[in-house]
Amino acid sequence: MPRRKSTETMTLDTEGAKIGEPVPKAIIDVNTASVGVPRQAEHDLRTELSALRKQIDTLQQQVMNAGQSAKGGAGKAIRQTGALVKHHPLSTFVFMAVAAGLFVVASHQLSPSRRRRPSAMRDLGDFYERLRAGLTRF
Repeated sequence: MPRRKSTETMTLDTEGAKIGEPVPKAIIDVNTASVGVPRQAEHDLRTELSALRKQIDTLQQQVMNAGQSAKGGAGKAIRQTGALVKHHPLSTFVFMAVAAGLFVVASHQLSPSRRRRPSAMRDLGDFYERLRAGLTRF
């Protein structure tokens, strides 16, 4: 059904926003079927700033405490390791040699050898050789 043209005339609002003023984004509330910018609570900016500063101070204190705790734990681990090496030098040396050997073996196992052909290429070569040997009999 075609739309009917309105016969009412509307007047231009000259009292509204001026050119160059920012236009606020509208918010659509589906519960109340209203469109517009909701009213902002009237708060003093100083109270909001002071609340934010308190939160920042609290967070800074928590970060400082966590850093000091980590520093203390690392220092304790270093001291314990030093004492262990001082009291058991031979077993520490053996342990380090075993750990280094395991790293070497693991690195050789994980990295494929450059001299060996990949298994798919090897299988294809074997198939080609069998095919070639079968054709030479005829």
